[in-house]
Amino acid sequence: MRCRLSVVSLTLLALLPSLALAYQAEPPRESLQVLHVDRYADDAAPGSLRWAITTANQAPGRYRIEIAAVGSAPYVIRPASPLPEIVGPVQIVGTPWASAGQYVAIDGGGYVTGIGTDACPGAEPGQSGTNVRTTTLPGLVLRDTTGVELSGLEISNFCIGVLINRSSHSDIHDNRIVANKGGAGIMLTGDDGKGQSTATTTVHNRIVRNQFVDNGDGLELTRGAAWNLVADNQFQSTAANPEPSQGIEILWGNDNTVVRNRFVDYSDGLQINWGNRNYIAANTFTGNSIGVSVTGHDNVVDGNTITGNGIGIAVRPQPVSAPNRFSANQMVGNGLKIARCEAGGACATGQPRGSIVFGVPGLEHANFVGSRGRGVDTDPSKRARICSGADTTGCQPAPNLGQAAPVLQAVQGTGTARTVQGVFQGVPGQRYQLEVFGNRAANGGDAERLLGTVDAVTDAQGQGRFTLALPTTGEAAGIATLTATATSALGATSPLSAPLSLR
Repeated sequence: MRCRLSVVSLTLLALLPSLALAYQAEPPRESLQVLHVDRYADDAAPGSLRWAITTANQAPGRYRIEIAAVGSAPYVIRPASPLPEIVGPVQIVGTPWASAGQYVAIDGGGYVTGIGTDACPGAEPGQSGTNVRTTTLPGLVLRDTTGVELSGLEISNFCIGVLINRSSHSDIHDNRIVANKGGAGIMLTGDDGKGQSTATTTVHNRIVRNQFVDNGDGLELTRGAAWNLVADNQFQSTAANPEPSQGIEILWGNDNTVVRNRFVDYSDGLQINWGNRNYIAANTFTGNSIGVSVTGHDNVVDGNTITGNGIGIAVRPQPVSAPNRFSANQMVGNGLKIARCEAGGACATGQPRGSIVFGVPGLEHANFVGSRGRGVDTDPSKRARICSGADTTGCQPAPNLGQAAPVLQAVQGTGTARTVQGVFQGVPGQRYQLEVFGNRAANGGDAERLLGTVDAVTDAQGQGRFTLALPTTGEAAGIATLTATATSALGATSPLSAPLSLR
């Protein structure tokens, strides 16, 4: 028998030597030389954090920095001036976390002085705090480097806790990020130093299993940050937070994956500003003025639990309407009047609320109500218009390609043979996916339980009809109303339909 290798197999064989070299580029942990931090004084003497970072920077890839518990808890290092920027590869580990679940704190209160967000200046004179462009007064800085690992640390009271600027393949895990009131708790940005994006520089970083508490923005993925993973983190804002803006802001960031995180009590749990192809899945959003706020195109919001917010998913208009997909999300108990609007949220008088709402104003819109950032005073004449009624002159188009909600018409049959029928309007001759949800509340208009999906194709007039068999057990137990969404082949999802009562 003759063995034949495919072109793909031959290509892989040719790549094996380079793949082996790439794998060996990161030395095994046991071969790293350990620099022990066992003094919390901020000086250049051996045993201090400043000494350890300076030493490791001289031979990247050689060292692991271990910060020991010194004295009794809490364990706190207070730098008197900015620490050296970190050059990777290097590991910086607070050792008490692995043994006792306690963090070593790096606290910026020693040199970040001032009251609240005014202590954190923006790049533009007169601006400060969160939601203005800034890279000032960070705690730990990863700039133009790769392969930095941080764990077991509490990083607090800086303007930015960890700044990851034009850096890749870093692993920030099992830390506590607290009360950084400027740019963000962790900022991943491709900022070129002049406010412009750089592509392919801030990529393939992992932010996992961290606690973010009372930062202005918990985390930012901005100006070209792409292909990063944010998973299994807790984002929490409390009454102590002077500027509770976003759990995560994605600004001009693409192809990032945000999964299995929890977002509680922000203006926006997660806000996408003109970011594309980001995947937002299996997260929990509760107590936010807006759970997820979206502009950009081809973002996917899938399989999230979105409960007890003002608006579950807010779709903002933009200069060119573009598709974004919302699928299989569990949404119930939204529509609350949560008046928290720090560069997001929904505070305009008469603002419609609910699980999926189109046309929600953002900072760029004239009818946004709330803070646009400390010291930000844009020209009102240059703000975008959102219009309703016949006058659409100078208005931005309806978001998500203006996809209208389907109409649920009737439930037919009994017992195990019940079906729901509905109609929808779309582009002629195009396939659509319909998702049907069940709600237990008598007047429920949310999307509490996904009951099923069905495909349908529009006719020459753009009209479509669909029929879905309803489950009789499990998800269908106690259902009082049905709702539905329609998603086009381009990936544009509609708002929820009006509810259809089953009783």
